[in-house]
Amino acid sequence: MISKLKKLKQSLSKTRDNIFGKIGRIVTGRKIDDDLLDEIEEILLKSDIGVGATDKIIENLREEARAEKVVDSEEVFSLLKKEMAEILEKNKKKSLIENGFKPAVWLITGVNGTGKTTTVGKLARYFKANGKSVMIAACDTFRAAAVEQLGIWADRSGVDFIKAHTGADPAAVAFDAATAAKTRGVDFLIIDTAGRLHTKANLMEELKKIRRVTEKVIPSEHIFSKLIIDGTTGQNAVSQVKVFASAVGCDGLIVTKLDGTAKGGIMVAIAEELSVPVDFIGIGESIEDLQPFDADEYVEALFES
Repeated sequence: MISKLKKLKQSLSKTRDNIFGKIGRIVTGRKIDDDLLDEIEEILLKSDIGVGATDKIIENLREEARAEKVVDSEEVFSLLKKEMAEILEKNKKKSLIENGFKPAVWLITGVNGTGKTTTVGKLARYFKANGKSVMIAACDTFRAAAVEQLGIWADRSGVDFIKAHTGADPAAVAFDAATAAKTRGVDFLIIDTAGRLHTKANLMEELKKIRRVTEKVIPSEHIFSKLIIDGTTGQNAVSQVKVFASAVGCDGLIVTKLDGTAKGGIMVAIAEELSVPVDFIGIGESIEDLQPFDADEYVEALFES
């Protein structure tokens, strides 16, 4: 069976080549001067690492070069690895499993097409595999296929499942699920919501309502808003986080579809620009491909094939 780290390395191959493959091809045999730093800066910016993180990395490279601590390509890569690890580790979080709350509610949000429903099913499997009791609430009531898909995940995983008829009020389903989760004493209630464009005010208001009614049953400090981001969207992910955080808060991110994209640098931009931790990353289709995010492993996978 393929190891977790090896799978991560394989999944990030396009990102690795897009960033460090390109940098490797320009730094070999050259001295570290302003021209080279400008070229490295351009590569980082085009790789979705973001302006803030890129500025920080380039400035530190420049200072190290002036002090003659960086004189060849190996040292450039060593410093890049160190800088990115420090940025990604800024928002370290507590355990995803042991939080002291029962039930802990994960309110899952995101725009259309991020793989939200599938991710909810995988989360349920992950928590159940770690010895926790789980309930899924199907609050995407306008897509019968989404409810059916979640029902299959719940059945396979042996977790509780709350749903309503097509077109039902999503907030009412969330309220019923919160009440049931509290009564049954489950560890995690995962609320799946409909995908929505972050630019549509009426849809964001519906999301606020779901959170409000859930808070009537479960204390607000037990409710965690988790935003699913499509890793292929690049810099647009940052604006999505800001809008969803303004509407219902954002305690953590789940970044999907990092396999097969060259835009994995967005993880660095998110860490630098937003004080929101990444909880999980999706690097494939199988259940094992939803992994808790580990900054050290991510950086290692980016730098070593």
